[in-house]
Amino acid sequence: MRNQSRPSPRSLIAAAAAGALLLSGCAGAGAGGGGSDDGDSIDVLMVNNPQMQELQKLTAANFTKKTGIKVNFTVLPENDVRDKISQDFANQAGQYDVATLSNYEIPIYAKNGWLHALDAYVAKDKAFDQKDILKPMHQSLTGADGKLYGEPFYGESSFLMYRKDIFAKHHLTMPEKPTWQQVADLAAQVDAKEKDMKGICLRGLPGWGEMLAPLTTVVNTMGGTWFDKDWTAHLDSPEFKKATKFYVDLVREHGEAGAAQSGYAECLNNVTQSKTAMWYDSTAATGSLEASGSPVKGKMGYVPAPVDRTKSSGWLYTWAWGVQKASKSPDAAWKFVSWASSKEYEQLVGEKLGWANVPAGKRASTYERPEYRKEAAAFADVTRTAIESARPNDPGVQPRPAPGIQFVGIPEFTDLGTKVSQEISAAIAGRQSVDAALAKAQKLAEKVSEQYK
Repeated sequence: MRNQSRPSPRSLIAAAAAGALLLSGCAGAGAGGGGSDDGDSIDVLMVNNPQMQELQKLTAANFTKKTGIKVNFTVLPENDVRDKISQDFANQAGQYDVATLSNYEIPIYAKNGWLHALDAYVAKDKAFDQKDILKPMHQSLTGADGKLYGEPFYGESSFLMYRKDIFAKHHLTMPEKPTWQQVADLAAQVDAKEKDMKGICLRGLPGWGEMLAPLTTVVNTMGGTWFDKDWTAHLDSPEFKKATKFYVDLVREHGEAGAAQSGYAECLNNVTQSKTAMWYDSTAATGSLEASGSPVKGKMGYVPAPVDRTKSSGWLYTWAWGVQKASKSPDAAWKFVSWASSKEYEQLVGEKLGWANVPAGKRASTYERPEYRKEAAAFADVTRTAIESARPNDPGVQPRPAPGIQFVGIPEFTDLGTKVSQEISAAIAGRQSVDAALAKAQKLAEKVSEQYK
């Protein structure tokens, strides 16, 4: 991908996909699939997240009973499912009609011609109510050609979570819309006053989807960017350095123990075990923090993602449905997608499994349901606001060459982001300075930028 001919972004996408095929090998081989062409059955490949597993259990007795369409599911762990999806869709093998894709993959796959545009189906399916889909979700699943290529199953953003009881105990006030400097000051005060509790938990674990997710939102709001509109890399810019130093200093001075090895799961444990007073992370964490039996249920407060130079800074992520271009049963595939992302399905989950289990974060109407609002009173409004405030095409203070808030929407970002995160995690661990980490990171980013200029 990094030859001297500087291929076009489109050819780079194809090359990246080919590389993914070599890496993925036979992941999940022999697990389902067949690409039925009779319209009576479809094959769905999806991630094994709890809400997808609930969908699998509810499909036969509801969707199949209503439509007569049998759904053959192949369910795999996240890394495995990504490999298998890239293999099938890049080859346009048509083995799977529908797959779970995120807002990172969908614009890339769409640009490479691997997905069915859904606009014609949406136009005919009035009951689906596309206008009810939250605007940032719709936008993040739209291709560069302006066509829609995915429908969200559930979505998330990021916000700041904090212990209301600890703040009350020490007469501390959390602003309704905090800045990062205010958060740092509050973290220092809690750290000084609570013997066995640190001020904040922030991810330090390497990974483009781990530490770099929250860190990149800090970079955005403090004026930095990975690349400018002309694909010039800016990881050694003053703004990028300011944000990274702020993040590293904050977690080193007032963050959790072992921060360089702490990701989402470790921070969740720290908060539930009362080891940290604040946590900046995914809105999806509320499902665990407010679950029955959670030690901190009812003790948490939720406010928007902290900002500096921008009005909002929360990220945007969704697991969505994409229909393979080579599907032999696109009409049946749409019927499944329409049902799985519908108001009807949310109603079904609410009635059968409880309203806290509803795959939320995608529809405005979800947040108007009295049953859901009762179950999600502590976090529903701030979650919806976080998602609606997300700007996937304009997350910072300057124009961007690719979509994405907590990532850069190009195939190379998975490798680039992981390598950069390893350097910054080493700075969190104290093994090198932030300047040294970003000097190495800049060189890595420049190799990518050269291919797009």
